[in-house]
Amino acid sequence: MNYLGIDLDIKNIPQLDEAFIPMGPWMIAYEKEADRPVAIAIEREEGKVSVFETKLRDAAFEEANIRYLERYIKFCLWSVGGWKVTVCGCDEEAAKVREEYVLDGPRDFDVNFMMNTYERPFEFEICAPEDLPKANDTDKSVGGHLEGCRIGFDAGGSDRKVSAVIDGETVYSEEVVWHPKLSEDISYQYDGIVDSFKTAASKMPRVDGIGVSTAGVLIGNAPMVSSIFLKISRDNWDEVKTVYDRAAKEIGDVPIVVANDGDVTALAGAMSMDVAPVMGIAMGTSEAGGYVNADRNVLGWFNELAFAPVDLNQESMADPWSGDNGVGATYFSQDSVIKLAPAAGIELDEALAPAEKLKVVQSILEGAEDDPRREGAVKIFKTIGCYLAHTLILYGLFYDLKYVLILGRVASGLGGEILVEECNRVLSDEYPETAEQITVMLPDEKMRRVGQSVAAASLPEVK
Repeated sequence: MNYLGIDLDIKNIPQLDEAFIPMGPWMIAYEKEADRPVAIAIEREEGKVSVFETKLRDAAFEEANIRYLERYIKFCLWSVGGWKVTVCGCDEEAAKVREEYVLDGPRDFDVNFMMNTYERPFEFEICAPEDLPKANDTDKSVGGHLEGCRIGFDAGGSDRKVSAVIDGETVYSEEVVWHPKLSEDISYQYDGIVDSFKTAASKMPRVDGIGVSTAGVLIGNAPMVSSIFLKISRDNWDEVKTVYDRAAKEIGDVPIVVANDGDVTALAGAMSMDVAPVMGIAMGTSEAGGYVNADRNVLGWFNELAFAPVDLNQESMADPWSGDNGVGATYFSQDSVIKLAPAAGIELDEALAPAEKLKVVQSILEGAEDDPRREGAVKIFKTIGCYLAHTLILYGLFYDLKYVLILGRVASGLGGEILVEECNRVLSDEYPETAEQITVMLPDEKMRRVGQSVAAASLPEVK
């Protein structure tokens, strides 16, 4: 395989997507002959700055250089999050990439997302090496508190889960189907949240604390951007920012902590298996990424891997929300299963909701072995497993990977087992050194379904 003049020797190609160009392995191949040092600083809230160092090739690889730099910056931006990007060491290439990161430009979604998150203009600067902002990163302790009577709530895009937890033991849990992404009225989400809180509270003698796992980007307990509130106007966002705090007051004067669902996934893995560092990848309505380091602390990063690039094929499926091609949301979610179904010979009723389409494919997989469609269903999950193996090489360039926990609706049942088995097979065959260093695993079925809400219950520290 050759992409933009860079040879990429890949033996394992996803069965149903032969056009896939894995970004991580391509970056590694590109960097082998790169010798121009480049540094990228990304600033987020409270003056926190992450600095990334890489290299570009010479001018003969102009197209590859710009593609590499743009995708590298995009990955850093969605990994860390920030309102300001500063680049030094490649003024000409950086100037061309900067043209994309403007309102109404190719990266309009990215710019608007960051502006809405940090409530300030997005900036992209080019500077001399001596003017590059200094790194200012700090991790922080989160969760792991299970004493007392707690509510753990997991706000998903297709269902909401809640658990009542007493001294670390789950005494009640339930899942309720809901459709928050379709509602323009915040009262729909608010009423659903309150209903789950009250249901869990009714199963315990008291409530000492509430922990929430939710999709999107948070500053404190405030969702700044979230698919859960996709249809809510920004003019009404003050109501969104306070939705969880207001819902908690319906229960009483108890502490509440809200965290990104990806980080809670990673925390759930660290708590349940007593291991670290852990990257959690939840494959559901979208891809939720999260990470706790060796000290079981979160980095304070976005970890919004749904919008981070994984495939360099510019003809790949565009993500419906961001509009960009080759980002994680269309490879590690129910959308991936749906997009692969035609190539697998499985016809899905267009009238069905995405979650229902996923269930159809899963039922074929779990059904009769003589169903002619079953082989296609197996190929779908093997293809996603192959995607994952190549993508972990990319994630490993930015995170210290040791344990990778796969959760979410897509990973339920036999499909999850096939997915992880194929991922591990490709890692061993293609990247044996990496395969020895990391463990990719599934939790047991109970933890897959309610693990995040239980981990969420541990978020508040009760005094």
